[in-house]
Amino acid sequence: MTAARSADSGFAGPGELDRYPYGEVPGPERSASAWEGGDSGLGRAVRRPTSNRGRGLHGQLVQQLGQMIVSGDLGADRPLVPEEIGQRFEVSRTVVRESLRVLEAKGLVSARPNVGTRVRPVSDWNLLDPDIIEWRAFGPQREDQRRELGELRWTIEPLAARLAAGHGREDAQQRLADMVEIMGHALGQGDLMTFSRADAEFHGLLIQLAGNRMLEHLSGIVSAALQVSGGPATGCDRPNETSLAHHARIIDTLAEGDGAAAEHAMRQLLTAHPEMERVVPGPREQH
Repeated sequence: MTAARSADSGFAGPGELDRYPYGEVPGPERSASAWEGGDSGLGRAVRRPTSNRGRGLHGQLVQQLGQMIVSGDLGADRPLVPEEIGQRFEVSRTVVRESLRVLEAKGLVSARPNVGTRVRPVSDWNLLDPDIIEWRAFGPQREDQRRELGELRWTIEPLAARLAAGHGREDAQQRLADMVEIMGHALGQGDLMTFSRADAEFHGLLIQLAGNRMLEHLSGIVSAALQVSGGPATGCDRPNETSLAHHARIIDTLAEGDGAAAEHAMRQLLTAHPEMERVVPGPREQH
């Protein structure tokens, strides 16, 4: 991807995507066009990659095509011609081929003999994939993403807290306490990034402590939800002393080995924020 091509197409060149924070361009108002007919243009990549995803030509192409598909710029059953993609992004056939394989593994596209590569409908997407969680959280589906993540966390995390209380691992509990201490320091410094990272580690570790491998598999999804800045309902995306106190209370219940209290403390944390109101069950269901 050359600088000249980046200027013409609106896409960032290699190493330039970090200049575009997600929050700068709201989903519905962003300028984006899809391929239209033979002389088609490409939408703008205005979001930065998270973690190590999106690095290098291959990662950038996955990021950009993935965003376009999830946002609806490239609708279901849309044909994706590798040669055209390579020309538009000025990347090799190898980069295109590997990028499409990644998107296929995520359920976003399918490749068949004599049919070619096409965009798949939402029902086929791997909605638990961290990349897709990220892309949906900043696209037209962001409200659905917030609700669905909230419902998923309401189901997973109280159960994980109850199970974790029965394991009594002091080393892990100390690690949780370390995270709360870091969160408290970050709160005092107004350091939202550090708070969010410690928060994500806290919740991921708690799920791993449950001792259930299927729940443990979901810890990465919860972490992805928490790490999407300004995104879905995390239960902790507005750091304050109340949130910190709820985290500390969870650690206390784990040390006491009180599963019911740990579950209740987690529900208190998750319901301490307005984003969760729509997914919180009525009082009778909480007892």
